[in-house]
Amino acid sequence: MILAVVDDLMFSSKIKTAAKQLDANIVFVRSAAAALDEMRRSRPTLVILDLNNPRTDPLGIVRTMKADPALSVIPSVGYVSHVQVDLIEEARRAGVGNVMARSMFTDQLPNLLGTFK
Repeated sequence: MILAVVDDLMFSSKIKTAAKQLDANIVFVRSAAAALDEMRRSRPTLVILDLNNPRTDPLGIVRTMKADPALSVIPSVGYVSHVQVDLIEEARRAGVGNVMARSMFTDQLPNLLGTFK
């Protein structure tokens, strides 16, 4: 199962479409608490984070993941606007495994989902 901490309609739709084509199991959550609860319950193979969504506190989620030995091994990928260089660096320091520009994330989505499904 892949966990997506995404509430942007456009990206949710892209992820759902790619997942359906690959028969990948995706669970969407819209809060940090729900994300961490789901991670503890089902140990996803990948966590996808919209780094531009302050409502879900994506960097806080990753910091909590990295502080918890059981969650620290779960791979993560975050997407962000390519012009937000400071956020990209902050996400890497927080421990996001793979930080991508939104356009690259969209292009790589089938490969990501196929690898972690």
